Amino acid sequence: MPALGCCVDASVSPPLGYAFSWDSSLPAPELFSSGVPPATNAAAVTAGSHWSTDLSSALYRVDGWGAPYFSVNSSGDISVRPHGTDTLPHQEIDLLKVVKKASDPKKLGGLGLQMPLVVRFPDVLKNRLETLQSAFDMAVNSQGYEAHYQGVYPVKCNQDRFVVEDIVKFGSPYRFGLEAGSKPELLLAMNCLSKGSADALLVCNGFKDTEYISLALVARKLLLNTVIVLEQEEELDLVIDISRKMAVRPVIGLRAKLRTKHSGHFGSTSGEKSKFGLTTTQILRVVKKLDESGMLDCLQLLHFHIGSQIPTTELLADGVGEATQIYSELVRLGAGMQFIDIGGGLGIDYDGSKSSNSDVSVGYGIEEYASAVVQAVLYVCDRKGVKHPVICSESGRAIVSHHSILIFEAVSASTTHVSTQPYSGGLQSLVEILNEDTRADYRNLSAAAVRGEYDTCLLYSDQLKQRCVEQFKDGSLDIEQLAAVDSICDWVSKAIGVADPVRTYHVNLSVFTSIPDFWGFSQLFPIVPIHRLDEKPTMRGILSDLTCDSDGKVDKFIGGESSLPLHEIGSNAGGDGGRYYLGMFLGGAYEEALGGLHNLFGGPSVVRVLQSDSPHSFAVTRSVPGPSCADVLRAMQFEPELMFETLKHRAEEFLEQGEGEGLAFASLTSSLAQSFHNMPYLVSSSSCCFTAEANANNGGYYYYSEDNAADCATEEDEIWSY
Repeated sequence: MPALGCCVDASVSPPLGYAFSWDSSLPAPELFSSGVPPATNAAAVTAGSHWSTDLSSALYRVDGWGAPYFSVNSSGDISVRPHGTDTLPHQEIDLLKVVKKASDPKKLGGLGLQMPLVVRFPDVLKNRLETLQSAFDMAVNSQGYEAHYQGVYPVKCNQDRFVVEDIVKFGSPYRFGLEAGSKPELLLAMNCLSKGSADALLVCNGFKDTEYISLALVARKLLLNTVIVLEQEEELDLVIDISRKMAVRPVIGLRAKLRTKHSGHFGSTSGEKSKFGLTTTQILRVVKKLDESGMLDCLQLLHFHIGSQIPTTELLADGVGEATQIYSELVRLGAGMQFIDIGGGLGIDYDGSKSSNSDVSVGYGIEEYASAVVQAVLYVCDRKGVKHPVICSESGRAIVSHHSILIFEAVSASTTHVSTQPYSGGLQSLVEILNEDTRADYRNLSAAAVRGEYDTCLLYSDQLKQRCVEQFKDGSLDIEQLAAVDSICDWVSKAIGVADPVRTYHVNLSVFTSIPDFWGFSQLFPIVPIHRLDEKPTMRGILSDLTCDSDGKVDKFIGGESSLPLHEIGSNAGGDGGRYYLGMFLGGAYEEALGGLHNLFGGPSVVRVLQSDSPHSFAVTRSVPGPSCADVLRAMQFEPELMFETLKHRAEEFLEQGEGEGLAFASLTSSLAQSFHNMPYLVSSSSCCFTAEANANNGGYYYYSEDNAADCATEEDEIWSY
């Protein structure tokens, strides 16, 4: 702890028995005495000086939110278990090794991808789908249910081509289908399901116009098992009219507005005032109109949605039971009912707390969820004497969240160091230029420090700073003197244990692009260092992104924490060259689709990783660099090629063409050309494609290096001529 000796005015004599060095007399706050940041998980952070990977696992709750896919290995890195509980020890994948393979330069055997990076594990996706199917199969068999379960993936959760194609491929043995909510989603679902199971459902949700309904009926003509779900009563007239003109017998579903509703953030899509669905009165009118049109047998599916992240199985069973009552009534009225679609809602545990009172957790597992659904449908149908329907669910979040990890780098951090020499002219010279009122505050501060009255000391410190700020505003204090007073006051706060111990870690990321749900409604995701977990985290920090916006930060974390335990940046204890990588987990749903172009930061680079029998247990099967500056500019209607020509022409016009300037012009235009092809994010010095040399040969301009160009551009990139 720094001494307060230099804070004591030389004109004030200390009482007998006191010294000018206050280290021994000041109480040592926990942060400085233990060297460990405070955290909710006290067991993890009070284990003394020895640290272990088990303590890191407990501190970051990895075993809670990460099981069975993520753990901390003996090297202190996050380990991925691609097959869940069936993963063998030799099949585990060290996430840091994946990141190094992706980001290392090509000349060193890497892929030359720039951060931030999304790492996708299709094996995890496959395991999630199989786990869901297995849970329902078990519930069906154990309870004597006389129909089957077949899932439907809502593509809005993640429309990436390879994600959707993987789900269709992995789900084909289980008749797993897709759900679309717009015309482009319907087109991609039609394309993907052409290679899927013939029995897989193509559920058409969302608001519909003539084009949407016509396209859905075309899918029906192509022998895709398409169901048009009525979200509004008015859509029925379009379906009847267009299906007759196209000579297609449609399969129709309807979405019911249930009275059951959960009160969390994600419950706004349920209840009588929900955005979508038909009331009981509207349902009866739809049945009547279909009957009059001779199409009542076309009504085969009932759909409903209680809301995402359903917190308890009690609420789930209540909603499913209500919907099954409606289903049974539709059967009684003569509809050709076959399917009950319970919508989404299967939650995941973002913070590992297994709490039923949180938007970021749920109090059940997949097996309990499936059992509650089957039991609720079974009970009502048996009581009503109705044939058991095929049970469908639209679980998106629960399927895709775990398989995708966002990796980003912390490039710097604010410092908490306070100089012991706040003013080059000496402390006494600063005191001498203060007015009498300010000097009085300083003498009071000094005396309080001598007496050990730390609350009073802090009060006088605040008064001193405020007076000096006012003096600076009226011009009677210069900026060096103001900075000196700030340093003194900050030093006092730190010495008596009230200084803010939280640092700001600057991360190579855009929160708006990559974690939009956090910015939009404070959705929490587990964020963890992916390495150095065999070291004790001695700092606490919040994360600040690259955008020019005060909202571009992450200052809320799982466990109710307002800061995150982190390590000192720059340490090479882990052999990582001083680079510090963090991972955001469970973000495979929604984040990529919702991300925008704030500050024109585009999406991340992406790698697709499969478990293999290679020495490192993985193989990268696909890598895609993130959008370049040119890509994001085109999204805003700019034409990068014309922009380059404009800047090149300006360089020709304003650069003097004297001796040696020809090389300078070529270097400048080369730099400009490559800049359009680079990603908008920061580039580490070790992988930068340009070098600055201020000499007569290039005039200080950056030049393009052919040797390492491949590490910054894709194979399709064409470096524009200059």
